[in-house]
Amino acid sequence: MLSLRSIARVAPKVQPLHLPVTSRLLSTSPFRQGKDPKMSSQPPKHELVYFKGLTSEVRAFGQFRKVLHTGLYSQLVSMEIPVGGDIGDEVHTVDQVLIFTSGEGKATIAGKDQIVKASDVVVVPAGTQHQFINTSKTQPLELVTVYSPAEHDPKTVHETKEEGDEEEDAGKDEAPEWSQQSKDSNEKNGLVKESGGPYQNGDDGRHEKK
Repeated sequence: MLSLRSIARVAPKVQPLHLPVTSRLLSTSPFRQGKDPKMSSQPPKHELVYFKGLTSEVRAFGQFRKVLHTGLYSQLVSMEIPVGGDIGDEVHTVDQVLIFTSGEGKATIAGKDQIVKASDVVVVPAGTQHQFINTSKTQPLELVTVYSPAEHDPKTVHETKEEGDEEEDAGKDEAPEWSQQSKDSNEKNGLVKESGGPYQNGDDGRHEKK
């Protein structure tokens, strides 16, 4: 059965001052079956997640797509579009913000073209057609994108666009149910507290506000 995202695709082509820190290195090693076993598929801990130099122009992601972090309401993903490549003409049912870090390309949003380069930001509202093409003849087009809410499996790594399309078509790259819940639902179930904790799993080490 095709996933909703596959059907939508138009054309196949992070105690105060003492917060625990998760510092993640960006690996370019190949992964089997499009999944990173080091990434958790569970709701995130209540802690700082840090990516050093993520938007630096000098780095190279090395993979078409890799999920870096999945939160209750958003998801951070890195992408690298090779020379002559594109993301694919598609429509998502979630909001998307794209931050370009290296290279140059052409964005087509709802039929309107826009040249993009490193340091540019594009916002794609949910339900809007979009396509991004690498127009450079010498270097990849790299970007960091934020989906709200999540669009992919928390463990997803796609070496190529073709691998990503295949997993999506097979329903193997779906966002987890816990990442699609409302604020009211998460607060009711104790996953989010205005006090900052404590939480049942004791994962954040903070104290209740006085």
